[in-house]
Amino acid sequence: MPVAVVAIGGNSLIKDEMRPSVSGEIAALEETCAHMGAMLSQGWDLVLTHGNGPQVGFNLLRSELAAAAAPPLPLDVLGAQTQGSIGYLMQQVLGNELRRRGIRKRVVTVVTQTVVDPDDPAFHRPTKPIGPFYDREDAERLQRERRWKMVEDAGRGWRRVVPSPMPLEIVERLVIKGLVHQAIIVIAAGGGGIPVVRRDDDHLEGVEAVIDKDLATSLLAQSIGADLLLISTAVERVAVNYGKPEQRDLSEITVAEAKQYLSQGHFPPGSMGPKMLAAIRFIEAGGHEALITSPESIGRALAGQTGTRITGTTQYGVEKLKS
Repeated sequence: MPVAVVAIGGNSLIKDEMRPSVSGEIAALEETCAHMGAMLSQGWDLVLTHGNGPQVGFNLLRSELAAAAAPPLPLDVLGAQTQGSIGYLMQQVLGNELRRRGIRKRVVTVVTQTVVDPDDPAFHRPTKPIGPFYDREDAERLQRERRWKMVEDAGRGWRRVVPSPMPLEIVERLVIKGLVHQAIIVIAAGGGGIPVVRRDDDHLEGVEAVIDKDLATSLLAQSIGADLLLISTAVERVAVNYGKPEQRDLSEITVAEAKQYLSQGHFPPGSMGPKMLAAIRFIEAGGHEALITSPESIGRALAGQTGTRITGTTQYGVEKLKS
């Protein structure tokens, strides 16, 4: 069976940004898992990753507010907590969807570590948004009171940013690959994986950072030899000149075209940039095809009716992969 690695955004797990809740997260997952069930019915094997920006931000806020009563937790441990909590909900909801469809497959979550370079310049230049959105007044107050670095996030409000080093290695990649070969659906590399550094004696140690989940997903897809990298995001298609009168949606582009648009600044670092870079790296490492689209458009995108498809010089179609 062809293998697809699917990245699900952390923000897409929240139904109501003003009143986030576990019940809302379950409702969002039910929609997403319906699309995953459809892919499984079509003959795909799946590895699922997910973002955790809002969730790890909430965990960090809880840890700070409770510091007087309980020891505060470092960011890597808080990220591990989200892998467990989101993975649990995804296992439950997707399992229910599989039973509804009569698909006899097992689902498992792998707590995943991702190796980064301790000298990565990102540790001195925080860029990764986490936590909820704030208005300008609250953002300025948090910068003063908590010494957070805050940035405006794609017109949706202000968010805290933390270091986001480049992923170099998925520690549990062979475990994940082995599970996929047994036709087990794997949830892995949640939130980009728990950031760790490898010391000279091969000793792993957690660090304070959040890894971009799309770049980590691409690395995971490369590591297990996936056929398709599918990145679920807020828009149906990627666009150049986004938000401008001359905006143009992209249906299919080559890696060379993607690189050109990226160098021209069409894909900002805090928005579409990491997704496009993830697609480029996957294709250049030998992947057949990358697809970027919204969750509700996955079915039509796989059928070639929408979404943005990134390919190499040889045009691989989804239909060809499945034939």
